[in-house]
Amino acid sequence: MNGCFGCWEHERAALLQLKASMNFTADIDPLRTWNSTNKNSDCCDWERVKCDNTTGRVIQLDLNNTIYWSWEDWCLNASLYLPFEELQYIYLVGNQIRRNEGFERFSALRKLEMLYLADNYFNNNILSSLSGISSLKILDLSENTLNGSFHIPAFSNLEELYLGGNEIDDFVTTTTTKGSNNLPKLQVLELGGNKVNARIFKSLSTFTSLKILRMGGNNLEGSFTTEELSKLNNLEQLKLDESSFDKSLLHKIGVMTSLNELAVRNCGLNGTLPDQGWCELKKLQEIDLSDNNFEGRLPSCMANLTSLRVLDLSNNHFNGNSVQSPLSSLTSLEYLSFSYNNFSIPSTLSFLSNFSNLKILLSDNNILALEPDSLTWIPTFQLKVFSLSNCSINIHNTTPPRFLHYQYDLRVINLSHNKFVGQFPNWLLENNTRLEIFSVNNNSFTGPFMVPYDIRPNIFTIDISNNHLHGPIPTNLGLIFPNLEHLQMSRNEFEGSIPSSFGNMAFLNSLDLSENHFSGTIPMHFTMGCYNLEFLILSNNNFSGQIFPTNSNLTKLRQLHLDNNHFSGTLPTWIGNMTYIEDIVMAKNHFEGPIPIELCKLIYLDFLDLSDNNLFGSVPSCFNSSSIEFFQLNKNCLSGPIPSSFQNNSNLVTLNLRDNHLTGNIPNWIGSLSSLRILLLKANHLRGQIPIQVCLLQNLNILDLSYNKFSGLIPHCLSNITFDASAFNPPLIVPPFSVSDFGNLSPSYLNTKSIIVEYLPYDITMFRGGVDDEEEAEFTTKTITYSYKGNILEYMFGIDLSCNNLAGKIPLELGRMGSSIRALNLSHNNLSGPIPVTFSNLKQIESLDLSYNNLNGKIPPQLTEMTFLAVFSVAHNNLSGITPDGKNQFITFNESSYEGNPLLCGPPLRNSCTKMRPPSTMPVNNEGEEGDIFMDMGVFYISFVVAYITILLGIVAVLYINPYWRRAWFYLIEVCIDTCYCFVVVHYHKLFDFRLA
Repeated sequence: MNGCFGCWEHERAALLQLKASMNFTADIDPLRTWNSTNKNSDCCDWERVKCDNTTGRVIQLDLNNTIYWSWEDWCLNASLYLPFEELQYIYLVGNQIRRNEGFERFSALRKLEMLYLADNYFNNNILSSLSGISSLKILDLSENTLNGSFHIPAFSNLEELYLGGNEIDDFVTTTTTKGSNNLPKLQVLELGGNKVNARIFKSLSTFTSLKILRMGGNNLEGSFTTEELSKLNNLEQLKLDESSFDKSLLHKIGVMTSLNELAVRNCGLNGTLPDQGWCELKKLQEIDLSDNNFEGRLPSCMANLTSLRVLDLSNNHFNGNSVQSPLSSLTSLEYLSFSYNNFSIPSTLSFLSNFSNLKILLSDNNILALEPDSLTWIPTFQLKVFSLSNCSINIHNTTPPRFLHYQYDLRVINLSHNKFVGQFPNWLLENNTRLEIFSVNNNSFTGPFMVPYDIRPNIFTIDISNNHLHGPIPTNLGLIFPNLEHLQMSRNEFEGSIPSSFGNMAFLNSLDLSENHFSGTIPMHFTMGCYNLEFLILSNNNFSGQIFPTNSNLTKLRQLHLDNNHFSGTLPTWIGNMTYIEDIVMAKNHFEGPIPIELCKLIYLDFLDLSDNNLFGSVPSCFNSSSIEFFQLNKNCLSGPIPSSFQNNSNLVTLNLRDNHLTGNIPNWIGSLSSLRILLLKANHLRGQIPIQVCLLQNLNILDLSYNKFSGLIPHCLSNITFDASAFNPPLIVPPFSVSDFGNLSPSYLNTKSIIVEYLPYDITMFRGGVDDEEEAEFTTKTITYSYKGNILEYMFGIDLSCNNLAGKIPLELGRMGSSIRALNLSHNNLSGPIPVTFSNLKQIESLDLSYNNLNGKIPPQLTEMTFLAVFSVAHNNLSGITPDGKNQFITFNESSYEGNPLLCGPPLRNSCTKMRPPSTMPVNNEGEEGDIFMDMGVFYISFVVAYITILLGIVAVLYINPYWRRAWFYLIEVCIDTCYCFVVVHYHKLFDFRLA
């Protein structure tokens, strides 16, 4: 075959031979259409092949990433490409080619113009191998292993050279015999992400035809001269983003007279902008100065840049009044961004009144200043994108800028995080029929939310959360916005039910209705029609009934938050069909029954919170997913042992099973949970000893084993838990889904040709399509139960072992725990012995409760060194001696901290110490405890028995030795016996006679 009948037969055979050289397997074959079985197939229709429409000859081969799946080096056989005599384009990107040999054969391809060899392993010799391709116009060697001083041979027709992502530090160039450079036609040079420095400007001065130079991500420190820059007199674009260089460049750059685009984003530049040099670039159309540390006012010379169409000043520290700045003189601007500065912007934005071509205006995070309404103006431009969010407003009752009433072509409007008041701006939705993103969240708008009368198919994001809107959701919302993807209405005062028209929004991805007054059940039409829904947030409302019908189509959910409602019934078994779900939060409802074992199918489940319901039965032992990080089943009626399903789960962060009816022991495998930070087992029926494996939980923040039946000793090794805030990993917060790429926006409204504004800033389109999942823990400290959530857990450390049957002495080692511990509660146990002096090392402790035990001895005076202590109780023990001095925090404690210790004296107790003792001279034992002032009770009992026996034996000895005393003693005993006998007999007869009478 040839010509109009299809590809040439010899080229078809060559393609099959080329495929055979790649050794594809039957399972992995990116060139499946290259098939020899169908001899009638036209190779011009094969994937990755393009032929000339007239001749039928192969002109393009796209073999990018064809062997990316293999770890073997691909030895490319260049001779296999020679049959394609008309070949113009070859793509071999990302194929792990390491050898340079054989590429010189490409010189036989006389029409080869474009060769893409990026993301391979070529070294510096590759250019010499390719230098014979005289027709080559574009060469891409980026992301290879080129390094050092790089020699470039002659390429007489090369126009574009891409060398980014290597380790080149300089060029070695040669000139021809006629004195011209070896790249006479080079117009585009990419050197981003290399190791070039300021010397490169001298090396590049020989490329006199250069128009576009990109050197971002380099260290261009060093000196360069104005003369070197002036030789690049044809340069039109200079991109130095994320490079470091001397600020004098902005002074000297004025000699590059042809420059029309300058980008120095994120280069670490600071100080004020110079008032000379760069302002002399009369042809400059686009400039990017964003993400630096510039400060002060804009220089007045900027007004000379009358050709400027794109200006980005965002993320700096510029200040001053925008009305008096040179911005108002740049009337040719189409794109203007001065977000994240300290400009003072008039509330009417009147400084833009002379602009006629403005399409994109980004003015977030500045200062909005009051301007009289008399300055109302009618703009001559029609914006495509307008963002005025998070502005500091020192005035009250501010409404959105009035010029917006005259805008009819907006695609993106962002007025979020201001203090705007007044009725909800429904007119913005009504006027702008092609609106795509509408965000007015976190303001103070009031009134109902009303939708336009006609269908708006373009809009895909609406965020009206955190206002004061009320009333029901319009019943036709789903009909007016059929292509809506993200709807956020949380933190308002909406009421009523979810309209069934929501089921018409087949593309809906994220829905957040939390923190309103919605009620009723979830409509079936919604659960059937929104089959693309990934994030459903209905928290903190009054929804009721069953959650979903059994035939729900919500199988793509990733976040399901139904907490704080009135849902009831059993948890559905079909929840196991939600294959991709990561977060399930159904706390504080009225669910009952057992936990369905179908939850064990959810291999991506990360966050499970079923707390505060009426669930019963045992915890399924099949939760073996290593992805679970937060597991909260507290405040239910669950029974049985702690399930073994979490054994060896190195990702588990929170295990909250408190307030249930669990039985048995804490399993020894608890020590395998290496990432565990929260362990809450309070108020169950657990018993046995506290296993020493708990001491292996090095990252533990909070340990609560109170209100159980644990016995035995407190493990000494608890001191291994460091409670070190400096080594703490921040609480894992699962970030909400965000829509941030502008691929969803039609690019037609970006009418500028600028490469700088190829994409709008990230935060303009960011939509929080979910909620933060933060670990939460209830913990009792200072006699009050607090709920700690999110980042505060970084600073909360505590142990609560109260209300158990623990015995023995308090280990001295507990005083050597990390000094960051905030609370320690050992009350209501059977602990004995002295209070360890080492407790004084707990410098940041705020609550220490040792009450209701059998502790004895003196309260160590060193405890007064705990200067953060707010609650201290040793009540109802057997302590003795003087209470600690009333200094530091101890001056704040009242009698209730010490009551129930009869042998304690001193303030604030009422029984003062009547006898002042001299300072103790008793020895200190090897445990650091001072000897007791009073006799130990055990010693007292032994002494008493010995003394009693001694006296008795003495009396017997005396009676044995002296006969007179012995006769007198026995006579006395006989008299006593007779007297007692007579007394009993006489009184017995009297009592008998009295009864007969």
